[in-house]
Amino acid sequence: MFYYKHLFNLTNFSHFYIISFTIVNLFSLFLFRIVTYRVFKYFRVNRDKISNVIIYADDRSVAFIDDMIKHKEWGFRILMIISDSPVIIKKYMYSTRIYPDDNNIRNILDHAVIHEVFYCKGSIDDTSLHDLIETCNEVGVTFRMQSNLSPLSVTNEQLTHFPNVSFITLRNTPKNSLALLWKSFIEFWVSIGIIALILPVMLLIGILIKITFKGPIIFKQERVGLRGRKFYLYKFRSMVHNAEALHEKLMELNESDGPVFKIKDDPRITPIGRFLRKTGLDELPQLFNVLKGEMSLIGPRPPLQSEVSKYERWQLRRLSVKPGISCTLQILPNRNEVNFNDWVNLDLQYIDRWSLKKDIVLFFRTVTTLFRSTGL
Repeated sequence: MFYYKHLFNLTNFSHFYIISFTIVNLFSLFLFRIVTYRVFKYFRVNRDKISNVIIYADDRSVAFIDDMIKHKEWGFRILMIISDSPVIIKKYMYSTRIYPDDNNIRNILDHAVIHEVFYCKGSIDDTSLHDLIETCNEVGVTFRMQSNLSPLSVTNEQLTHFPNVSFITLRNTPKNSLALLWKSFIEFWVSIGIIALILPVMLLIGILIKITFKGPIIFKQERVGLRGRKFYLYKFRSMVHNAEALHEKLMELNESDGPVFKIKDDPRITPIGRFLRKTGLDELPQLFNVLKGEMSLIGPRPPLQSEVSKYERWQLRRLSVKPGISCTLQILPNRNEVNFNDWVNLDLQYIDRWSLKKDIVLFFRTVTTLFRSTGL
């Protein structure tokens, strides 16, 4: 206190005021941290972006499972437990699904929305463990294993700490959590800025669609997003109102390989819709998908469920990151000539080599493509 008196040359110095200020300041700081923690915990528990997990468990896994159930703010939901342990079966049989150890995990990952697999068993079969890791990596599911159990010698491992236990985390998706956080933050505010800037253009497009054709201005279609999550994608309507009903009749005219449906001169596209597609303006409403957290500005394009059901297993890894409005394929001048396997490989290369710098480059190349009217 005397230090501050001489430092600031205080002539009227009251110990009461200094002590009161210190107490109030400490209390306010403590209260702020508590409130902030409670707010973030509430949104973490109640958000719809919580991660679905599978836990491989035995008798010694009970404490960790209880912690995960108790601490919903960790952001995990136990979708199922794989275990032959009578203790596990008896304790959790009424609260979650339990499958035996010999269950086909590959089949589960193919048909359920699973984000992470936790391996908490004390006994390890090296061959089975490596097969499990390969199965997770193949479709981009994060694999976690208690660090004191690991027999692995891998270079892409990351140590993750939970209360009372640490896990080795293996993932073949972008790992820089700080950069990914910046990506989400930047894309949110860039989307708001773009919407504010081009709102008159969007209103004009809506008016033109409304006065030229019947039906809604916005076309809403269910797509598959991050790790199989379903969401509705928004676009300006560029086809006749009964386009979905005509889809089956046009299947024999499909010019694309793989599960994707594409016709160069699609008869369902309206005249104004052809212009919107050529300029990429039909994609503008997807900026609201970005604001909702369902999409990114840059990322693999979100497929239809009917397409995903026809994917080969290695192609499912393109669902391991959030889908985007634009991607590597969209800026290629000959994109309509790229076959489906090459398209998926471009997406997987984007995932493997992802960086903020690459996203920025792709964003500006997308803007250039739009102004050149070569389409998105």
